Amino acid sequence: MTDTPLKILTYNIHKGFSVGNRRFILHDIKDALRKIDADIVFLQEIQGEHLMRKQTINNWPDSGQFEFLADQIWHHHAYGKNAIYKQGHHGNAILSKYPFIEWENINVSAMRSASRSLLHGTIQIPGSDQKIHVICVHLGLFDVEREKQLSVLSQRINSHVPREEPLIIAGDFNDWMGRAEKHMNMDLDLYEVFKSTTGRHARSFPAWMPALTMDRIYCRGLKPVHCQRLHKMPWRKLSDHTPLLASFSLG
Repeated sequence: MTDTPLKILTYNIHKGFSVGNRRFILHDIKDALRKIDADIVFLQEIQGEHLMRKQTINNWPDSGQFEFLADQIWHHHAYGKNAIYKQGHHGNAILSKYPFIEWENINVSAMRSASRSLLHGTIQIPGSDQKIHVICVHLGLFDVEREKQLSVLSQRINSHVPREEPLIIAGDFNDWMGRAEKHMNMDLDLYEVFKSTTGRHARSFPAWMPALTMDRIYCRGLKPVHCQRLHKMPWRKLSDHTPLLASFSLG
């Protein structure tokens, strides 16, 4: 593998609105993401289309939010449409500077209005002959729901991700009690990057006073170099979640 470092970010963008849906701040999120300049961005709660908001909000983008955010930085993207309703749809997305070999969205929503999915992509890093699997997740609010979704995740990984191929799973796990660890550590041999580098999970929700450990980055087959929670300005005034930023050595 190449020695080029890989920088990834995961972020629940709350459909481009501030806390309580008081302000549409997608343009501010775009500016903040561009300054971070991650190689791969895992996004949850991203609006693919909303007909009413497109008519009533002046600076609503003409394209889907994932295309608007990707713009000229991330030339490759995948979007999983999970929550579908009369005015539009939302789901999860992965933005990448590197091309996808393939990608697939596995909708694990228990309710039609909830965006719960496993968006699985395979990416080829230039200068490397080995594939990297990336899975963007957004799990349910209830234990029973998450257990079923984690079981689907385990099955997906065991059937589609060879042990010798690196894997990153990132997103909003809604797992403030830490019960996903059994599946990720024992069943799949994954470790959480923030916890492995700091000794604890990152408190990422709510953004203005983070108390719950909702957002995670798990990996195997890669060496983490650094992981941090972006909880200062401007992030604390954007979505209701704070992003996690990690870098990996591909050497």
